[in-house]
Amino acid sequence: MRLYKDPVKTLTITDARKNLGRWLAAAAQGEDIGIVCGADIIALRKVEVDSTDYAQREYGGSPDQVSALDNATDRRYRSLKRSGNLVTVTAEELNKLIG
Repeated sequence: MRLYKDPVKTLTITDARKNLGRWLAAAAQGEDIGIVCGADIIALRKVEVDSTDYAQREYGGSPDQVSALDNATDRRYRSLKRSGNLVTVTAEELNKLIG
């Protein structure tokens, strides 16, 4: 008798390291992938990251600060767009500008 309909694919750390991109892609598509680490199995799971959540976690900004920054950025974008000063550049052009 099977306990699970779709068993978790478990890997050793060495096997996971060899084909990490493949396993990450599989996890991103919803497959259950686990890496055995000692007596534990660590699951690979895709998570949704909201930019405000990221800013709060990474930079310690309060929700009010993140909201104020979002509003200021939106105002700046609209202002540049209206004035015709908003420029679209390719990644290569951007590298030249900042390089």
